[in-house]
Amino acid sequence: MSADLRTTARLALLVTSMAVGLVACSPAQGGTTLAASTAGTGVGLTPLGNANTTVKTQRPEAPAQLMVVNVRVGSHEGFDRVVFDLVGSGEPGWFIDYTNKPSQQGSGTPVAHEGAIALNVNIDGTAYPFELGMEDPRLGRIPGSGNVNEVISVGTFEGRSQFVIGLQRQAAYSVQVLEEPKRLVVDIVQN
Repeated sequence: MSADLRTTARLALLVTSMAVGLVACSPAQGGTTLAASTAGTGVGLTPLGNANTTVKTQRPEAPAQLMVVNVRVGSHEGFDRVVFDLVGSGEPGWFIDYTNKPSQQGSGTPVAHEGAIALNVNIDGTAYPFELGMEDPRLGRIPGSGNVNEVISVGTFEGRSQFVIGLQRQAAYSVQVLEEPKRLVVDIVQN
């Protein structure tokens, strides 16, 4: 293969990669890829799953080694979306419920949050960053949008990563896993 042909092939690969990256980061996907980001209204975006206010739980079928590397919040027509970007192997499980007084798993330390109520999100099948050979993403507090005041990364303990979503008011919500890239999506209906 000539040098010019190799250069053209590399350039085509780079342009394709950039185009795929732009589509993956568009507001229609729920926001940008920054660790503390919010997204604008996605055109034609609809909430996922059947929303209600009851506890949502699903256990992983097999052991997983996942890590939440990013959290995104976006407001869309009729609902707010919180996206937990995951890397690693396996499928996540979850235990999600409303609470007036969220506390940190393991220690029981109260978690201060902005809002009238909190959605306590526990993602199962997660690992510590060092177990995956990665740096800690240091997610901290992510600003909210719409009914979502903020999302707080509380930490990982015994295979479960905990997040608290501070809300202005309780609302119906749904939970789904999306693939390529893998992410856990919580859609909260706007009242």
